[in-house]
Amino acid sequence: MGLRLKFNLCLGAILLLGMVIFGIQGHRILQRNALDEAMHTANLMIESALAMRSYTATNIRPLLEPRLELEFLPQSVSAFAATQAMAEIKKNYPDYTYKEAALNPTNPRDRATDWEADLINAFRADPATPFVSGERGTGATRTLFVARPIQIKNPACLGCHSTPRAAPASMIRIYGEANGFGWNLNEVIGAQIVSVPMSVPLQKADSAFYAFLVFLLAVFALIFAALHFMLSYFVLRPLERMGKTASEISTGNLNVPELDESGKDEVSKLAIVFNRMTRSLKKAMQMLERQ
Repeated sequence: MGLRLKFNLCLGAILLLGMVIFGIQGHRILQRNALDEAMHTANLMIESALAMRSYTATNIRPLLEPRLELEFLPQSVSAFAATQAMAEIKKNYPDYTYKEAALNPTNPRDRATDWEADLINAFRADPATPFVSGERGTGATRTLFVARPIQIKNPACLGCHSTPRAAPASMIRIYGEANGFGWNLNEVIGAQIVSVPMSVPLQKADSAFYAFLVFLLAVFALIFAALHFMLSYFVLRPLERMGKTASEISTGNLNVPELDESGKDEVSKLAIVFNRMTRSLKKAMQMLERQ
């Protein structure tokens, strides 16, 4: 096995190992970035909903107060406004969902499903928990959810949700007396739950990963070609010339040209020693001929 083949095999194995290691680590990093992107989107949706709730309570409800004495307007409820606004977003982004799920909601559409009820009960068991996140589904249906507890901290909320008798009659006419009552101050009654699809960031991560692999392969190929050229030009070619010269001398031909001694690398130093040996051999042969 020649030196060139040994070098190529060794270098190829090292580059292949490096590509595998970089590929595995790169894939992990991109997958983690995809998860972070989905988490950022989910938190942004929740913060947007909170901003809508705050705006409704601060700016919209005071304007509707005169009418609220005569009729119940769902648009004055911050939770209703936030849900409706996020529903408009869902029209263009159907895979992104926002829900203010409750165990005993006033509006039946907000009733928690089984897995949402489990989240709410977890918050009820530990109200100090700021949020819960996780993943649901697999493959194309894989989603990331972020949930935050809805806790009754404003005593004014109990005016509509303590007992049916205390609630506005106009609200009773719309939603009835069966749901949305019996709430208590500081009680966790539900959770804001946002679900965002993982397919979009994961597809971006896969595309970036494949582009990264192609770029890495191109870089490794360039490194391999450069090192192969340097080995051939600076090492193997001078050694082949030395071997050819040594072969000529071994057959008695002492009139071979001297090797190139320019340079300061190890091969040049070897050429200097080889030329010195050749000159010494010529002098020794000449002395023997004269004797």
